[in-house]
Formats: sequence, structure tokens, C-alpha cells
Amino acid sequence: MTHDSEKYWYNLKTGEVEKGFESPAPDRAGPFDTPEEAARAPEVIRERARAWAAEEAREDSWGSDPVSGAPRDDQ
Repeated sequence: MTHDSEKYWYNLKTGEVEKGFESPAPDRAGPFDTPEEAARAPEVIRERARAWAAEEAREDSWGSDPVSGAPRDDQ
């Protein structure tokens, strides 16, 4: 098993891929197994944020009419 210090990270401030713990933890996303995966970090973060927002919207509208948002009468 590879230690996180030997993996790749995406620096959120500089946009650079780093190997190991080069920058402070709040400034990096990861770990990733390859530099190519780390370079995709902004895309992965956006995809996950969209998925979480969609999931929250589904949970927030549970039990309501999907069009109007009003409570359904069939419950």
C-alpha cells in the first residue's frame, strides 16, 4: 500500500500537481494515484458537487410534488 506522502495532490491555489505533502493540507486536494488523476481534480470536484446538490434536492423534495413542490395528497 502506498503512503499518502508518496501520492499525487492537486494544489488548489497554484493549480499545479504535486507529489507528496509539498503544500499545506487546506491548499491541496487528493490523494491521487497518478499525476494525470490529480490534474483532473477540479473536474472531479465539480462533478461531485453537482451530484451532491442533486442528491440534496431529491432529499429536500421527498414527499412533495416534483413540479410544484407542494405536499402530495396521496400520502
